Amino acid sequence: MSLELPNSALLVLGRLASEGPMTPKTIIEKVGLAPRTISFALRTLVREKVIRKTPNLADMRQPLYHINMERVKELQLRFDSGQISQIPTAFRPAGHSFNR
Repeated sequence: MSLELPNSALLVLGRLASEGPMTPKTIIEKVGLAPRTISFALRTLVREKVIRKTPNLADMRQPLYHINMERVKELQLRFDSGQISQIPTAFRPAGHSFNR
């Protein structure tokens, strides 16, 4: 099984890794991509179970997106064994390249 993520998803994942949980609105502001592109990236990451969507108790209109660390650890193991060819910089062990 191969994991292929669009560049927009990698950007979003990197930002969530560096800054923690965020709302879609905050992600749009920080990443600087179009709302439609961010929505696609978030849907892709949720579908692949790399991030989780949770209710935002401060504003129920804007969910929070969190990194699913269990899934990330699984992806790291698969990357190290050569089963996937890309993994975001924030999760790559030192010395690995983006593409194999």
